[in-house]
Amino acid sequence: IQRLMDWRVPVMDDMAVDGQVIKVGLIGCGGQGTGDIISLTQAANGIEIIALGDVFQDKIDNSRKQIKNETGQDIPDEKCFVGFDAYQKIIDSGIDLVLLTTPPAFRPLHFEAAVRAGKHVFMEKPTSVDVAGSLKIQATSKIADGQRLSVVAGTQYRHQRSYVEAFKQVANGAIGEILGGEVYYNQGMLWYRNREQGWNDMEYMLRDWVNWCWLSGDHIVEQHIHNIDTFAWFCGLKPVNATGFGARQRRITGDQYDMFSTDFVFENGIHMHSMCRQIDGCTNNVSNIIQGTKGVWYNVPASRSEILDLQGNTIWKWDFEKEKQDYKQTNPYVLQFVDFITAIRTNKPVNETEDAVTSTLVAIMGRESAYTGQTITFEQLRGMDMNLLPEKIEMGNMDMSRYKVPVPGTAK
Repeated sequence: IQRLMDWRVPVMDDMAVDGQVIKVGLIGCGGQGTGDIISLTQAANGIEIIALGDVFQDKIDNSRKQIKNETGQDIPDEKCFVGFDAYQKIIDSGIDLVLLTTPPAFRPLHFEAAVRAGKHVFMEKPTSVDVAGSLKIQATSKIADGQRLSVVAGTQYRHQRSYVEAFKQVANGAIGEILGGEVYYNQGMLWYRNREQGWNDMEYMLRDWVNWCWLSGDHIVEQHIHNIDTFAWFCGLKPVNATGFGARQRRITGDQYDMFSTDFVFENGIHMHSMCRQIDGCTNNVSNIIQGTKGVWYNVPASRSEILDLQGNTIWKWDFEKEKQDYKQTNPYVLQFVDFITAIRTNKPVNETEDAVTSTLVAIMGRESAYTGQTITFEQLRGMDMNLLPEKIEMGNMDMSRYKVPVPGTAK
């Protein structure tokens, strides 16, 4: 019940409240960023997209075309910025709000620049790929609080009606005291890019970013964070340690693993088993299970959210069909922006950074345990001198010998 009292329930209206026109810029014009900014226009009236930025011109061109087709807004040439410094040009372009949707390696730098310039921020998950970035994000978040800026962090399950209502049930004791849980993100292989003639090392890695740890954090951090965050949110307990293993068997590019299996321990000795895999031809499973002394919550993101007692009887269930009848807007990717824009226009700031950073660090802890073969505590992790960024962020060739697949028992 205390978790319910402490947690700010997001605004779950179909549309954000009307108010002043909000000028928006997008940093990172890939599929996720373009989808996010289109979702933003569906969440509120008075959204003006005025600037786009990316390191690649073709990404800007594709994003610009899709935005015009779906929103009718046309961004002029002089407001489209290319290069590693595009983020600063976007921030300086007269915007009120910025979307940070580049590969997460760049999130800490972009977040700090945006907040110091007094901009509201939406940043995609994860918040970073390493410890140094996570600590930088945390420090910047305190500056955002001091400036009464709103920050939403891309953990959209916290804005999905079936999850929010289930959280209320669990926080009010429907399953009793939480004993543990299981979280899964097992699916087929994600996309990859083969190297093309004329690409230098940096361009190749950026175009294939989801397969390189320094850019994405590996898929336990970049993707599975959603399920890890759900357990951390529902249990409300601090992470203690992780013991995990993983492997690479069929991945074609990059330096990441195909799979992870991790035993996470939280306060009170509670264990969360985490499993994620990106391999074609295997059984898929994207779900969450939280076990309590009185019952269990079963969840599949878009089709099941149900609480059973210890005898297997359903005592609560979210009706997805009724949701469609009762609400015009059921898309959590849109609802997170309804909450965001309402917070800005009503001058009631929301800042989701702290929870997002904690969940990011938990995922990093699991990754590093699998890479090294060691049990890693949360306190050890926070004290690590871990910065995955290259010394120079510029187009050109790199020391590719740095990027090897970790071997447990030998990797640091």
